[in-house]
Amino acid sequence: MSSLVVLLLFLAIIAFLYSSVGHGGASGYLAVMAMMGVAPAIMKPSALVMNLAVSLFSFTGFYRAGHFRLKLFWPFALASVPLAYLGGTMTLSDSIYKKILALCILISIFRLVFQFRQEKEEIRPISITSGLISGGAIGLLSGMIGIGGGIVLSPLMLLMRWATLKQTAAVSALFIFVNSLSGLFGQIQKGGIQVTEYFQWAVAATVLGGLLGSYYGSQKFNVPTLRYLLALGLVIASAKLIFT
Repeated sequence: MSSLVVLLLFLAIIAFLYSSVGHGGASGYLAVMAMMGVAPAIMKPSALVMNLAVSLFSFTGFYRAGHFRLKLFWPFALASVPLAYLGGTMTLSDSIYKKILALCILISIFRLVFQFRQEKEEIRPISITSGLISGGAIGLLSGMIGIGGGIVLSPLMLLMRWATLKQTAAVSALFIFVNSLSGLFGQIQKGGIQVTEYFQWAVAATVLGGLLGSYYGSQKFNVPTLRYLLALGLVIASAKLIFT
């Protein structure tokens, strides 16, 4: 029972921190489950379902604050949704799955630790071609390993100066939601999904964390110390995936 409480606490904290920057937290949930030895067949659908709830709450918070831009979102989503479904139907060996997941977790660490400043330079308009190509690639990867893709999309948008911080968070949150839904449907079509015995408690913990995180994140809440602690935990998780 104590291990379950610790797991739920970690899931709630991850949901809180990730939703505060417009993410669903799948990479964090997967990292925790990997450290506890959960099988990939259970990890992927569980993380996607938790991702759906948290990313929706996160998007709602940033949307209400007026940060969502449809013209930024649709080129990414148009290509990512069908490819996330395709990725969800693919089966990877446990070894390859863990290596790809470790890489995505390292990207997630970069996003958590590195604080992008609000650019004073003029925001660059994104071309439809760039949006389709990047969205499609991220969508395929998302479906393959069971994430929403926000940990890749957010740094890309910010580094390319396609959007401001808050706009990026709003777009990423909805991007994560649609990709998670598409990837989950692909896994269901592949032959059903497996969930853990305490799955409902895990979802409840992430919902609570996501609600709080989306509220404080959209209100310019910042928790650098907790982000660094979470990043440290993710480093340990990624090392475990790489070397085991």
